[in-house]
Amino acid sequence: MNASVEAAVPRILLNVNGIEVIYNHVILVLKGVSLCVPEGKIVALLGANGAGKTTTLRAVSNLLKAERGDVTKGNIDYRGERIERLTPAELVKRGVVQVMEGRHCFAHLTIEENLLTGAYTRKISRGELNASLDKVYQYFPRLKQRRSSQSGYTSGGEQQMTAIGRALMANPNMILLDEPSMGLAPQIVEEIFEIVRDLNQREGVSFLLAEQNTNIALRYADYGYILENGRVMMDGAAKALAENEDVKEFYLGVSSGERKSFRDNKFYRRRKRWLA
Repeated sequence: MNASVEAAVPRILLNVNGIEVIYNHVILVLKGVSLCVPEGKIVALLGANGAGKTTTLRAVSNLLKAERGDVTKGNIDYRGERIERLTPAELVKRGVVQVMEGRHCFAHLTIEENLLTGAYTRKISRGELNASLDKVYQYFPRLKQRRSSQSGYTSGGEQQMTAIGRALMANPNMILLDEPSMGLAPQIVEEIFEIVRDLNQREGVSFLLAEQNTNIALRYADYGYILENGRVMMDGAAKALAENEDVKEFYLGVSSGERKSFRDNKFYRRRKRWLA
């Protein structure tokens, strides 16, 4: 491969290779999940509630221990380094930050105080801290207007913006974004995803986002993986997935028939034969 071709191929930032996750030593949740996130790309992790999306993100960010979960098989590499044994704080210092489902802002703190907590692990001057705040406010002007408001009294959309802005304060290379559309009005969801795309294109931040709203996720992502019952059932370029008849039927609501399991459809049966 010549140098120009190599330059055109994005480097793999995150590589999840055949991981198995067990909770409480008995409950098998992920069953050989593999995926990768190229540098500078948005990758969507799709599927219904309970498919294993959040568990996959927590496996990457090493937050499983708090839920009595463990990666028992496979490996996770970030920039070519095994990261399963690193603490969440060590991962943040390496540039991997998770925005958890449900936003989890500190309700008693103001928006600006919440944002400042995101820079806790960085050893920077007050000037650099203010520059980071200004950058967040450029992407989220609504937060600047409400910077002195107590977070617990702000709207769901403002809390989601605060959570993403707090992650941005850590100066991340990759953000793990869990269910950003949950509980938000469609207009706010669109606004959040537009900001995600801006951060990706202008700041070069890579995203692995877990999302039930397949329609909007595939509009903004570069690549997607569909999970069901802890397994990757399908993956491909976002545009190709959005045009795939099986995805339209099961996740985009195009079919009027009763929704069945992905395991029951013809694609899954073909895939199973290929892997046999």
